[in-house]
Amino acid sequence: MTDALSAMLATHDVILADGATGTNLFNMGLMSGDAPEMWNVEHPKKITALYKGAVDAGSDLFLTNTFGGNASRLKLHDAHRRVRELNRVSAELGREVADRAGRKVIVAASVGPTGEIMEPVGALSHALAVEMFHEQAEALKEGGADVLWLETISAPEEYRAAAEAFALAHMPWVGTMSFDTAGRTMMGVTSSAMTQMVEDLPNPPLAYGANCGVGASDLLRTVLGFTAQGGTRPVVAKGNAGIPKYVEGHIHYDGTPELMAEYAVMARNCGARVIGGCCGTTPEHLRHMRDALDSRPRGDRPDLEEIAARLGGFSSAADGTGDGEGAPTRERRGRRRRD
Repeated sequence: MTDALSAMLATHDVILADGATGTNLFNMGLMSGDAPEMWNVEHPKKITALYKGAVDAGSDLFLTNTFGGNASRLKLHDAHRRVRELNRVSAELGREVADRAGRKVIVAASVGPTGEIMEPVGALSHALAVEMFHEQAEALKEGGADVLWLETISAPEEYRAAAEAFALAHMPWVGTMSFDTAGRTMMGVTSSAMTQMVEDLPNPPLAYGANCGVGASDLLRTVLGFTAQGGTRPVVAKGNAGIPKYVEGHIHYDGTPELMAEYAVMARNCGARVIGGCCGTTPEHLRHMRDALDSRPRGDRPDLEEIAARLGGFSSAADGTGDGEGAPTRERRGRRRRD
């Protein structure tokens, strides 16, 4: 039986994913320091509204509110014994929204990093990481998710542990990393290295790519790094809505809906097959992205100068591989770890 994401990729030129989770929940009243996953049981109507906002804006796929749903991160809120409950309920709420959409919509179960550093640098063992990811995956599967969605990963060891856990759960999956350090992940992975790692996995993802990071320009430079490898595996682009700034004590992303529409079209031209937003991306951004993808024809693959001209300069001259030397740059400002 063909999984839902593969089936959609076979019939869609491009799949529009969703936007931010954290940004939109903060707009609904979530307070800094609170665990978003607790809202799955405490405020289920708001989580349903989060999912429905993306679907109504035209998204073909949305992520569940389970980014920090592993035992390690939930332990910070004394909720590590509630992994199954919190993940299952979030997926169930998503399943209900998708099934009522009147069209095919994919429920992608968000799985974020453990928040710990793996051996040999840190203390987290491979076996324990696999155990935590497996526990979360089984709960999301029980809740009715179509596909597991690993995101914002920096370390290859953690990516491999998640891949092993997802194989144990017998679930299809997608995996993205965050390239936020001069074109590399925080642990030094480049776009070309990620492509090679993905293809070497015993249980490779259906699609792979980049999410979060610094801004739309940097993310598209990374996408070009993926597609330059010449592979056939679908690429994911899920960039932030501009650059974060502090405005009256709150983080605000300066990317307009019009900028994100331009980003979506350029991501498609760069070769991405699954395109969405990350931090700062609201349903209003998604509506503009949907309209742009539907109304504007596919263009030529852009070069770095064109990306910079349309979306703004890059945060660094180098893209992590040496291929981006001399690219137009902008002053880098701070960013949040998660949307």
